[in-house]
Amino acid sequence: MIEVGKTNTFPISKIVDFGVFVDAGDGDELLIPRKHAPKDAKEGDEVRVFVYLDSEDRPIATTQRPKVEVGQFAYLKVTDVTRVGAFVDWGLDKELLVPYGEQHRPMEVGERYLVYVYLDDLDQRPTASSKIDKFVKDENEGTFKPEQQVDLIIANSTELGFKAIINHSHWGLLFKQDVFQRLSFGQSKKGFITRIRPDDRINLSLQGGKVTRDKYSKIIMEFLNKEGGFAAVHDKSKPEIISNLFGMSKAAFKKAIGGLYKSGDIVIEKTGIRLVEKESGDEQE
Repeated sequence: MIEVGKTNTFPISKIVDFGVFVDAGDGDELLIPRKHAPKDAKEGDEVRVFVYLDSEDRPIATTQRPKVEVGQFAYLKVTDVTRVGAFVDWGLDKELLVPYGEQHRPMEVGERYLVYVYLDDLDQRPTASSKIDKFVKDENEGTFKPEQQVDLIIANSTELGFKAIINHSHWGLLFKQDVFQRLSFGQSKKGFITRIRPDDRINLSLQGGKVTRDKYSKIIMEFLNKEGGFAAVHDKSKPEIISNLFGMSKAAFKKAIGGLYKSGDIVIEKTGIRLVEKESGDEQE
């Protein structure tokens, strides 16, 4: 089955002077033009190809890898503006159209915009839209769970922080007090689901998972060793104090010291956290 606007895997059925044909099933063959045909191709070889439509609305295949596929968002540069709309560079020889009716604001050559790629209802041609809100869900509806790792695209900034698109489908929020790096519009990042709120909206973090917790635990332990085993900071300390000392959010700090407390590496006192001095016999065990 041919999926236009997506990457497909087909066997090579025929090799000709002007390219390579692949068997797309149901008697359909698709041409990979010679300049994009795989080198040393042999009949029967499986090949991954991206399928789009040529100027006559016929499916055509290429080994070029686009920057975005149907059902995804990407931050793309406008290369031309014509009477039908703007064209953006999506990594293929044939550029991607953003019709005037799908532009959130008039697009300009040389500028970059966050767009969503969909199949046009009229001719099933891959088309882009910068009216991204209509393609993103606000409510979780059971899709994600806390601590799940996800792919993010940074979008709008708000008074609370940054809105991000989760896995090309849902809105989530990164609170500014939990962000310790510079973020830019359209940037792709790995992130984590931290909470599904009562209103079914999604909270996010750029920190999470065991690897990150281990890294933060190591930072805290190294700090305690450097400071003689005590730090005047704890789970009730202000977020900015924690950020300045350790470069992490208060939530990440609380999880890290909670783990260190459970493992017996620290004790949490009213005035701070203290390193537990282990006897040599304990270390050997």
